Amino acid sequence: MAESVKTYRQEQAELTRVRIAEAARKLFADAGYGATSIDAIAKEAGVATRTVYSAFGTKREILSLICDRWLEQAGARQLAGEVLQETDPAAKLRKAAHWLTNLYSAGFDVVLIFEAATDESAETRALLRAKLAGRNEVMDAIIASLESSLAIPLKQAQAVYRALAAPGVYRELVDESGWTEAEFEQWVSESLQRQLLA
Repeated sequence: MAESVKTYRQEQAELTRVRIAEAARKLFADAGYGATSIDAIAKEAGVATRTVYSAFGTKREILSLICDRWLEQAGARQLAGEVLQETDPAAKLRKAAHWLTNLYSAGFDVVLIFEAATDESAETRALLRAKLAGRNEVMDAIIASLESSLAIPLKQAQAVYRALAAPGVYRELVDESGWTEAEFEQWVSESLQRQLLA
């Protein structure tokens, strides 16, 4: 009996954490990470301020959960696995373009929140670097798996993919210039194939 009560409490606690994270994501996107207070997050989530502190402790921990949920919703790890399993080089690059586009379409607001939060504390910058490093490791691994088919040196090829994946590129083409996500994906795919394959 005690165990089922504990499980229910754990479920409720997790639901509360998710509600707080979703409220924070909206506020961070609208007002900015630095300008958003824990009090404002609590009010938006409909919980007491002490509940936010109890569930997370800091805004940085909320930001970490926002990122983890974004990657989960985008199916980032599963899609990356599918890209790495592809054996045809052109098809692999098409899938790499899809992986990137899917990641951004599922949460470009999170990418912008991350960019805005880089002026915060050293601990926040360390968290952001760690999250970004994970993304870059996946991208570099995808290109490294193509090494025998590359027309240019591996390090250059990896840099090309990271450059095409720069948030400013997506923002300029999709947000500012009105490209559809499908157009962006096709452009990344064609650019990668043209630049990287012999």
